[in-house]
Amino acid sequence: MTKALENGTDLDEEAPVEIIVAEDVPTSPESAGTATSSAHKIWLNRGLLLGVFAVQAVLSLRLRNTAFEDEALYLYVGHLQIGHLFHGTPVPDFLSSYISGSPMLYPVLGAAADTAFGLAGARVLSLLFMLGTTALLYQLTRLLFNRRVALCAAAVFAVTQSTLFLGNFATFDAPVLFLLALATWIVVRTASRPAWATCLFAAPVLTLAVAVKYVALIYVPVVIAVAVLVGFSYRGARALLRGLALPTLVTAALAGALAVGGGRYLGALRTTTTERAFGHDRPMDLLLDCLRWGGLMLAVALLGAVLYIWRAHRGEVHGLINAATPGRWWRACLGLLLCGATLLAPAYQMYLHTHVSLHKHIGYGLLFAAPMAGVGITRLVGTHFRFPQFGPLIWVALLALGMSQSQELYRVWPNSAELVATLKSQVVTDGHYLVEANSPPRYYLREQTQPQQWTSTYAITYDGNKSAPLAGEAGYRKAIADGYFDVIVFDRTVTKELDNKLAEQLASSPSYRLLTKLPFTNTRGSGVYEIWVKATPP
Repeated sequence: MTKALENGTDLDEEAPVEIIVAEDVPTSPESAGTATSSAHKIWLNRGLLLGVFAVQAVLSLRLRNTAFEDEALYLYVGHLQIGHLFHGTPVPDFLSSYISGSPMLYPVLGAAADTAFGLAGARVLSLLFMLGTTALLYQLTRLLFNRRVALCAAAVFAVTQSTLFLGNFATFDAPVLFLLALATWIVVRTASRPAWATCLFAAPVLTLAVAVKYVALIYVPVVIAVAVLVGFSYRGARALLRGLALPTLVTAALAGALAVGGGRYLGALRTTTTERAFGHDRPMDLLLDCLRWGGLMLAVALLGAVLYIWRAHRGEVHGLINAATPGRWWRACLGLLLCGATLLAPAYQMYLHTHVSLHKHIGYGLLFAAPMAGVGITRLVGTHFRFPQFGPLIWVALLALGMSQSQELYRVWPNSAELVATLKSQVVTDGHYLVEANSPPRYYLREQTQPQQWTSTYAITYDGNKSAPLAGEAGYRKAIADGYFDVIVFDRTVTKELDNKLAEQLASSPSYRLLTKLPFTNTRGSGVYEIWVKATPP
C-alpha cells in the first residue's frame, strides 16, 4: 500500500491492504494538527450545509400565486375531514376518488396548518418537509461516501426545479419525499444491524409513504434494493433477508389498511395510480420535458456512476462499508440502482401518455440520483481541488435552471383572486355554482358554501324536476334550462368544446345574463373568465 501511495495511484479492490492498528501510531504534534484541521473542515461543511438550506428556503418562498387546483382540493378535503372528526359533518364520498392518497393523512395535516396560518402556512409546512428531505439526503450520502460528496449531493438537489417548486406547494409530494428519504436513511444507517432492526424501523415509514401518496409504491422496491445492497457489506448473503422481510411487512401493512379503509381507498388507488386513464400526450414531448427538468443533474449522476464503477477512491468510503474498498460489482449495482430510479416515474407516465404532475414526480427520482451526482462533482473537482471551477459551474447552472423553471411552473395556473372576489359577491343561500375548475373558489369560499353546491364541467349527473338522471352534455343543458345554477363560470381551458356549446345556450336564454369577463394570464398565454348569473326578474 505504501508503494501505491508513493506512486500516486488509486487503491483498487484487488490491491492488498495493510492494516494499521491505531494504538501503534505514536501521538505527535502533526497528528494533533490534523485533528484540529479535521474539526475545522467539519464546521466548514456544516456552515456550507446551512447555506444550502438557506438558498433552498429563500428560492422556494419567493414563488407567489393563489392556490392551484390540487392544493385547493387537498386542503378542502382536509377541512371536511376535520369537520367530520370534531363535529360529525358528513364528507361526500366522491371527493375521495379524486385523491391519490389517504384523505385522513396529509389533507388533515395540511388543513390544520391552513386553519392556523392560511395557505402560506400549509406551504411552509411543505418547505419544512423538503428541507428535512435535503438534510436526510445529506446524512445518507455521508454514510455511503463522505461529507464532501454529501454536501455536493445536497447542494444540487436543493436547487432543482422540483425541490424548489414542492417547497412552496401544499400537496402530498413534500411529505412523501421526506418519508422516502427517511426510509432510505434508515436502511443505510442500520446496514450493520440484523434484518429485524432494519425492518422494524423502515417498514412503517415505507407503509406511511405509500398511504400518504400511492405513487410512492413505485419507489418502495428501490429502497428495498438499497437495504439489501448496503447490508451485503456487513451481513453478506444474510442481507437477502431484508429483501424478503421488508416487502412482506409493507405489503401486509398496506393490505390491512385497505381492509380497514374499505373499497373506496382501493378504488381511489386504481383510478388515480394503478389503473389511471390514458392521456393523449406524446411520449417524445414527455421525454423532452424530463430532460429539461432533470437532464443536467442526471448527466452528472451518470458521470459519477461511471467513474465510481471504473475506479474506487479510498477517500470516498465512509465507515459504513466494512471492506477497505467496495468491489466493482457492488459499485456497479449501487450506481445503476440510484441512477435508474430516475427513470421510473417518467417511464410510467410515458406509458400512460399523460403529462399530469410529471414536473413533480421528476423530483422523486432525482432524490435517489443525487448521491451519484455528488460523486460526479467531487470526481470532476479532483481529490486535491485540482479543478475547483467545475463544482461551482455545475451548481450555478443547476441553480439558474431551477430558479427559472420553478418560476415558470408556478405560473402555469392563473391567479384566481379576482374571480373568487367576484363569486363571493354572488353567493346566495342554497345556491348552485357551475365552475369549470371549481377547486380554488370552493376552497376559498368554504365558509360560505357546502360541497354539494359546486359542480364542474368535467362531469355531472342531473336529476332535477324528478326527471331521469342525465349525464354529460345533456345533463348540463337540462340543468341550465331549468335554471338550476345561480352562477356559471367558463374559462375554456380544459372543456373548451363543451364551454362553447353551453355559452351559446346561455346567450339565447332569458334566464341568464353575462355578468362580466375577467382576463387572466399564465405561462400558456392569456384567457378570460366568463361569468354568467341569473337574470334579474323584471
